[in-house]
Amino acid sequence: MLHLIFQSPIQTAVLERIAPDDDVVFLESSVLRLLEKGNMKSILAPLLKHNKLYVLKEDVDARGIQASELIVGIAMIDYKYLVELTVKNPHIQTWN
Repeated sequence: MLHLIFQSPIQTAVLERIAPDDDVVFLESSVLRLLEKGNMKSILAPLLKHNKLYVLKEDVDARGIQASELIVGIAMIDYKYLVELTVKNPHIQTWN
């Protein structure tokens, strides 16, 4: 399953619904919660053991965030790869 997370702040109840091997893409304002020095690191780090976490490069750039400021292990992707993830995952859940 592919999870598209737009919400900020990110609700922990949403993260608890992510199953192992699900792909997760953080979009729009949710990228503000992915900072290495932020409070979400301790919650997201365990997900990185069993899931692929992504952030849309355009959303990071639009908010003036550097790649080095993101939690280690979150991959930056472009729109083309986002489309590939939607093709790969027949089930998509959007969290606004």
